[in-house]
Amino acid sequence: MGPIVQGLVRLQRIENRLRAVKTKLARCRRSVLFQENQLRTLQSGLEAKQEEIKMTRIQMDRLELELKERDAHISKLRSHLNLARTNKEYSSLLTELNTAKADDSKLEGQVLELMKNMEVDQAECAEISKQIEEQKVKVDQIRTEMEGKSAECQKEIDVIQKEWDQAAYDVPGDALNIFNRVAETYDGEAMAAIEQTEENSSMYSCGGCFMGLPAEMVNILTVKDEILRCANCTRILYLKERGSE
Repeated sequence: MGPIVQGLVRLQRIENRLRAVKTKLARCRRSVLFQENQLRTLQSGLEAKQEEIKMTRIQMDRLELELKERDAHISKLRSHLNLARTNKEYSSLLTELNTAKADDSKLEGQVLELMKNMEVDQAECAEISKQIEEQKVKVDQIRTEMEGKSAECQKEIDVIQKEWDQAAYDVPGDALNIFNRVAETYDGEAMAAIEQTEENSSMYSCGGCFMGLPAEMVNILTVKDEILRCANCTRILYLKERGSE
């Protein structure tokens, strides 16, 4: 291989290191975001539960007001019952009184059910509040830890980026443009080694997509410093150095 292809192979190795550290940095940031999202989910759940309690309280207040009105009505019926002059009037008032008591009992049952539901919701609110406080502590711990790791990653990125810039400077502009375009397509993997399909055979394939390659490509790269690309995946082809994996 000539100096241009060798320069691209060197650039590929640096590109791999650079992307690996950038991926590590992204993981650090995602871990913080994940914990923050967990906290927001808990807070949203607490707000929703508090809104349920608020609506339950409004419903209870309405029923309790209705109960007071019904109790006042029942008291009036009892007074009228004591003043009834005929059996018919007495019977009519008694029926109305019993109906009012039955309705009153139903309302009391509804109020009691709402109270039970509210107690359950309040207990859930207390539990969620506890989880929120625990999650806040966890978020702070993760953020502090990840800030340290992120700073280390950024320092490493800065160092490797300087290596990349120097390696890129030694590569002709046209070759570098091709490298960058293919790297963006394949998540940084712009180069592909030519693989020998079988030992001591003249059959070759692209190390990126494993499609067969003509033997003449090997001959060209052996004697010329040219940019050859796989016709299938468009990666830049190169020959492995002897003894390399």
